[in-house]
Amino acid sequence: MRVFLAGMAMLLPCEVGAQGETKPQDGGSAVEISPRPGARPEGLDTTPTPKPVNLGFQRWIKGFKARAQAKGIPESVITAAFDGVRYNDEVIARDRNQSEFTKAIWDYLDSAVSLKRIENGQAAMLEHGDLLGRIEEAYGVPAEVVTAVWGMETSYGSFRGGRDLVESLATLAYDGRRGAFFEAQLVAALEILAAGDVPPRQMTGSWAGAMGHTQFIPTSYLLYAVDFTGDGKRDIWGEDPADALASTAAYLAKAGWQEGRPWGIEVRLPKGFDYALAGTSRKAAADWAGMGILTAQGEPLPDHGPSELKLPAGARGPALLAYQNFKVISRYNAADTYVIGVGHLSDRIRGGVPFVSEWPREDRALNSAERKELQGLLQEAGFEPGGIDGKIGPRSKAALRAYQAKIGVVPDGFASYTLLQKMRR
Repeated sequence: MRVFLAGMAMLLPCEVGAQGETKPQDGGSAVEISPRPGARPEGLDTTPTPKPVNLGFQRWIKGFKARAQAKGIPESVITAAFDGVRYNDEVIARDRNQSEFTKAIWDYLDSAVSLKRIENGQAAMLEHGDLLGRIEEAYGVPAEVVTAVWGMETSYGSFRGGRDLVESLATLAYDGRRGAFFEAQLVAALEILAAGDVPPRQMTGSWAGAMGHTQFIPTSYLLYAVDFTGDGKRDIWGEDPADALASTAAYLAKAGWQEGRPWGIEVRLPKGFDYALAGTSRKAAADWAGMGILTAQGEPLPDHGPSELKLPAGARGPALLAYQNFKVISRYNAADTYVIGVGHLSDRIRGGVPFVSEWPREDRALNSAERKELQGLLQEAGFEPGGIDGKIGPRSKAALRAYQAKIGVVPDGFASYTLLQKMRR
């Protein structure tokens, strides 16, 4: 077993406490948000308002029950699962109100890898050291990586989600925007109930159906969840995080985690570097080194296997070489910002340093309308972006690089607000 607690007390001082996911913290802020609801003033009527009956939803449930039985779900499980379930308007409101704005990665990381989250991660490592060590020995995934996923998903178990999962998934499946996906998750949830891992009303999670300490969706739970405690249940919902953390390690291990290798490292690019090489293909360390790339500290590149160059903020931000384990973490959440957040948080929990290069904080990310505007301006200037859909993919990046080269700026293909302002003139 790798000993990972040695010297931990010499790192940042730890102050255990919940950190609100929706309120980014600045640096070492000690502000914490309790997950508990505030006490109601005496004398107020605390009787819950009954939810109105949605007749269309009830008809849909009747049809779904028949489909679930046809898939082998016992009628008794289905009946218990839908007891008291009503159409949930709040879930639909959350689904409709997902912001079109994208955070700049530096703003995202300010929250995801805040000093408070690092401190709480170190505290979690100390508190659960024996458990995390056994999980690492069993699955080969570093304890700090499992801890970082836990921290990113629920602030180390503080915000696991308290919505009735069957009600949320049924509401989203009936709504139809992603009906097939959510119905498949609902069937998987019923299979979990049929296995006896959790009673129906204790199967709680986020409005979108993610469950437990590390936010598994039901289909992922069926594939990867493990009973690490040996009590006959795969309990990712309770106060004991053992099964949830082990399930996360099992997930990453089955996705191809490479032991002894990092998720990525920060590097230093030479002057005159060809930025068209970023985000295209994986190359051997010797190939990158031959182009003059060094570590961020100016040392020769280590050989951790083939890697892809990523420039999450273009030429003006940190440059990263992303290895196989970057791809593994992306199985949990495909967004590069999330993967970098988990990877960098795991490094910082272990005592690593912040990124060496500064982020272009005077800039900001583009919203959907602005991304479409940028693509339209590229097209008008004779640089084909591959459509005006608000998605900056390979063709849009290639068009951006060509446009940047024409106007004499570094051709990194990064869609920034600063560049959009130049294009508007």
